[in-house]
Amino acid sequence: MKKFDFLSILFGLLLSVIALYFMLRPSTATSAPASTIPVVKVGNVSWDQTEMTIADVKAFADATAFVSQAEKNGGGLSYEAGFVKKPGWTWRTPYGVPAKASEPAVHLNQAEAASVCSFYGKRLPTDVEWTSAAFLEQRETPPVGFTKDQRYPFPGGATPEVSHCLSGCGDYRGVAPAGALNRGTGHVPAGTTKPGVNGLLDMGGNVWEWTATERNGGFITRGASWW
Repeated sequence: MKKFDFLSILFGLLLSVIALYFMLRPSTATSAPASTIPVVKVGNVSWDQTEMTIADVKAFADATAFVSQAEKNGGGLSYEAGFVKKPGWTWRTPYGVPAKASEPAVHLNQAEAASVCSFYGKRLPTDVEWTSAAFLEQRETPPVGFTKDQRYPFPGGATPEVSHCLSGCGDYRGVAPAGALNRGTGHVPAGTTKPGVNGLLDMGGNVWEWTATERNGGFITRGASWW
């Protein structure tokens, strides 16, 4: 989501993001596999607190023999002077090398992201749902620094500093190997930044997040930038 983290751009709009999965569980969800991601309530809806992780996508892939489009294409996209194909960059190896299970899953298109959500009895949020959860504080007794029913300028609250951004906002530094990116330090593991509005993490930075809302022939992405 994410204090300008050009990862939104770095990973592209089509093959890169999957983050933060909204999970309005259907009644059949009791039989769905268990996710490793903590859940928070926003109003009467349950949300994953962080981006979808590589660990959860791996469980999905192991159970379904899933192969992403980026894997089929030999690599995903990164933004340099325009979008550039990066051989070997997939959700398993976001910077071309094996990633930690706790890293956010990227290089997944919208249909793939939706399929992973469905596997866990979840779904992607609409654009309206995402925006409401990211900016409007809805907790009855929010912690110090947040006020119920207040709309904030950033998903992190009054400042974008709670999330990882291009050069590592605050104390954060990305995990991309030296030289992998032509700018920035890459994303940080999910759950390592500070909670923002409604206790959600990375709604304004780290990686782009897919929504279920279509516009102009594609799907709206959110996050990865505090703009």
